[in-house]
Amino acid sequence: MNGEIGVMIVDDHTTFREPLAFMLQREPDLVVVAQAGTLSEARSILEDKVVVDVAIVDLDLPDGPGTDFIRLLHDRRPRAAALVLSAVSEQKLIARAIEAGATGVMHKSTRTEELVRAVRRLHAGEVLLSQQEIIEALRLVVRERERDHEARLAIQQLTPRELEVLQALAEGLSDREISQRLHVGTGTVHSHVTNILAKLGVASRLQALIFAVRHDLVKIT
Repeated sequence: MNGEIGVMIVDDHTTFREPLAFMLQREPDLVVVAQAGTLSEARSILEDKVVVDVAIVDLDLPDGPGTDFIRLLHDRRPRAAALVLSAVSEQKLIARAIEAGATGVMHKSTRTEELVRAVRRLHAGEVLLSQQEIIEALRLVVRERERDHEARLAIQQLTPRELEVLQALAEGLSDREISQRLHVGTGTVHSHVTNILAKLGVASRLQALIFAVRHDLVKIT
């Protein structure tokens, strides 16, 4: 492209994406080669022979995380750089993006001129993250995976009856109501709850419910 930097923008908010593309197009060395509002659209673009030097990616897409696109980008365009530009500030999401290969992270409130400089630096082969930031991100991802593994092991210990008790708790039933539903005594319900807390490694019914909701063990209606 005659020395121009091919930029791809992946963001589901048209009112943000199109003005950003307009501003980038005003730069003499930048050309917006593609825009996508969903993960599936972004994937389809990579199927074509579009030259992408830098992809500006939002992490919160309607049909999946931007992290998935970053992984695909590096698989299909190994020389392309991924710059996260998102309003998301949750550290574990940012960490996953860095693990996937993002070499820069900026907030959507960043001024356009700073973003332009970042695109040029990435294209030049620079990494906008310090080594310490990358290491901390990888550590966070490892800790998250360890917690997920521990959670799966805990879930496997729950019996079908304990899952029924959890669901009843999620529906707001009292111990007496649970005993009537399951045709057991309230003492048995108490025993089930005690076992649930021990297996999940939590200290209260509320914490057990939070765990259950987070891991889709119950349905909230």
